[in-house]
Amino acid sequence: MLLSNHSGYTFEAGIDEAGRGCLAGPVVAAAVVLPADYRHNLLTDSKLLSKKQREQLREDILQDAVAWAIGEATPAEIDQINILQATFLAMHRAAERLAQQPEFLLIDGNRFKPYKQVPHACIVKGDGKYLSIAAASVLAKTHRDAVMAQLAEAFEGYGWEKNAGYPTVWHREAIARQGTTVHHRLSFTLLPERATIL
Repeated sequence: MLLSNHSGYTFEAGIDEAGRGCLAGPVVAAAVVLPADYRHNLLTDSKLLSKKQREQLREDILQDAVAWAIGEATPAEIDQINILQATFLAMHRAAERLAQQPEFLLIDGNRFKPYKQVPHACIVKGDGKYLSIAAASVLAKTHRDAVMAQLAEAFEGYGWEKNAGYPTVWHREAIARQGTTVHHRLSFTLLPERATIL
């Protein structure tokens, strides 16, 4: 069973991201503060859920959360400062947009750049251990999927409505065939077989 609190603070925000490994689109982070002793039978790591389950959970989280917020870092920012720093930036933006400053941040993963003077803890595989991080993983994933589906309408042929910008064979073949867009991360190796061997 996932835990409802780590620090003992009431306004503890779980934070998770989606899209770090993608070739296109923003990296998205979500911050979620849940009620004390919150319980949900289905809520767990978003990667273990079906799309239908994630969409239903999203509605439940938006209704039940004490506070929630989304932060993004653009492909241009990713190219400028690298994906790790851009992920921290998206997380900071999510924390900044909460209804009030969190008392504690619970971060999924093993690294984080401190946010203001707010104490934090990094939890490896936290989305399978804490409800607030699991909720953040659901919101980040569903928000990002929706962004990529919308972009797919304007940039056809890359399959973003299905692959969400991840490095699938279809996506890479489309890059080889059609070239890149303003939403591609040019600092990433988009076509490994074309990488120059020094």
